[in-house]
Amino acid sequence: MSDVLIIGAGIVGSAIARKLSRYQLDVQVIEAADDVSMGATKANSAIVHGGYAEAHSKLKGRLCYKGRCQFAKLNEELHFGFSPIGSLVIAFDDSDLPKLNELLENGKKNGLTDLKILNHDEIMAMEPNINPEVKYALYCEGAGVTSPYEMAIALMENAIHNGVKLALNRRVTSIEKTEDGFRVTAENTARPCPVSDNPNLKPVDRGPDKEVYESRIVINCAGVQSGVISNMVGINDFTIHPRSGEYILFARGTGKAVNHVLFQMPSRMGKGILVTPTYHGNLLLGPDAIDEDRVNRATSAERLINIYRQAQHTTTHIDASRFIRSFAGVRAVSSTDDFIIEHSRVHGFIQCAGIQSPGMTSSPAIADMVCEIIDNDLIHLKEKDNFDPYRKPIIEKKELRPMSEIAPLVKLESGDERIVCRCEQVTEGTIKDAITREIPVTTIDGVKRRTRAGMGYCQGTFCRPRVKKLMEDTLGIPIDDGFDTEHSGINRVSKSEFVTFMEEEAKKQAEG
Repeated sequence: MSDVLIIGAGIVGSAIARKLSRYQLDVQVIEAADDVSMGATKANSAIVHGGYAEAHSKLKGRLCYKGRCQFAKLNEELHFGFSPIGSLVIAFDDSDLPKLNELLENGKKNGLTDLKILNHDEIMAMEPNINPEVKYALYCEGAGVTSPYEMAIALMENAIHNGVKLALNRRVTSIEKTEDGFRVTAENTARPCPVSDNPNLKPVDRGPDKEVYESRIVINCAGVQSGVISNMVGINDFTIHPRSGEYILFARGTGKAVNHVLFQMPSRMGKGILVTPTYHGNLLLGPDAIDEDRVNRATSAERLINIYRQAQHTTTHIDASRFIRSFAGVRAVSSTDDFIIEHSRVHGFIQCAGIQSPGMTSSPAIADMVCEIIDNDLIHLKEKDNFDPYRKPIIEKKELRPMSEIAPLVKLESGDERIVCRCEQVTEGTIKDAITREIPVTTIDGVKRRTRAGMGYCQGTFCRPRVKKLMEDTLGIPIDDGFDTEHSGINRVSKSEFVTFMEEEAKKQAEG
């Protein structure tokens, strides 16, 4: 029997696992997907929010800044990538100034000390490419950008390094309350072993079809499924509703168009369409916000065009031809419209539900809060003498070299210096490192999230077969290069479709 069982390995589950690995506990994490970070964590704005937007009366308002303050130290220890580039909430009308002042005062209530309102000239000096009609902006110096899936991977790798156990492809089907704690049953969600012509490869071990886990404490970090998990222990006093948001991502280097995270005025549905550089230098637009009756990660041309048009009100320095992909994230919106983090009325069952924005930013503070609940209500936490907070980076932020310079490395037959992915200049050594760490990596898109191989302009057209062969040679198991978790059964607008749609729209406007 474990001391703590965490259901879900997104950013919140991973942050809690890493925090609990400091203590003398037996901790188990189970995740329905084939990797960590596969829900909202891998498809969001990647913004480390300031902490001024959420009301102080709400838990998410009180936790956001507390979480943000921990990012610099966490990044020093775990090397996932964080850049505090600052954010601006921009306003184009005098009538918006009172709302900016409200955000400023709310931020102060939440503890922020790095907020101020800028005038037109101050904004233009900081953002030369912004819409010159801008009048005011709320500036938050310490907000920034990160890579959320790299962060979750780093947190979980370090947690495992410090003794946490992780089981992937395990979907919870029932939870039974026992005298000592809980009995959790999970079904195996692993895909069938890929077929291979190579007789030297061993089949992938899927494991048993069903497993039972016993634990004194269960923590519900199941994202959009957290309501389902809660119902399994008889708690149904809240519901979780999926809210989709679509994004447009442009090629690396396009992020230089702006210097900060640029928000438009927030609304009831969210923080508005943003324009931001990503941590690795892409330009990102989005998200919109549509309440759904199911989890829907498809994208549509109409929604993307609307996002593009709204973003142009922030800046016209957006080149549609540099589009590389669209994607959609699904936020877990609770009926309470707030985070639900509590020791529930079922003794030993801790809720971490309804974690929508700013969930990633708040995740370190959520982990702190959960540890306080455990220490105060359930198990007195005792720190380990040998906790190791450090984790080596897989990749580091870098400028790409000229193609003429890397051409000889692309042509190498093998070796750690051989470049497998031309667009992102990812080496064989980097990929080998990524797939032989603490978390099992059995998909090509798992390599992509860890190394950026396949995230460049050609979106894996060149490197995908090279990654497959390297994985098979290194791991000795067959890899299905036709499978991509992010695309399986999901219709997404492609580059050619987006550019064509944009051209047609421009033609209609010219004719009209």
